[in-house]
Amino acid sequence: MTKQKHLLRGIPVLASLDIKKSVAFYKTKLGFDRQGYLDDNYAIIARDNFVVHFWKCNDKIHPENTSCYVDVQDIDGLYEELKPHGVIHPNGTLEDKPYGMREFAILDNDGNLIRFGQEL
Repeated sequence: MTKQKHLLRGIPVLASLDIKKSVAFYKTKLGFDRQGYLDDNYAIIARDNFVVHFWKCNDKIHPENTSCYVDVQDIDGLYEELKPHGVIHPNGTLEDKPYGMREFAILDNDGNLIRFGQEL
């Protein structure tokens, strides 16, 4: 019996201390250009094929201990695009990793860590 494929994609749900400020940060600093739902407690935004959901929290411990990983193409181009916005994590500059990925990391305005990677 062949097992059916059910899982289509993963969508991170990140913590936000202020939903509207998070959405503005992702639009202005990270180039997100599509917005779905938005209120004071929840938001859905996207860029290319990367969709992010945000939920409202009141404790910075949540975003500061949350991360996600995004597979990308043209990692060098994305890095050069984001670098002038001052979002690159000080310990997450672009480099080749021993596990076969070329990657870098950013911190959003609340402390969520997002790692972007491309296979070597």
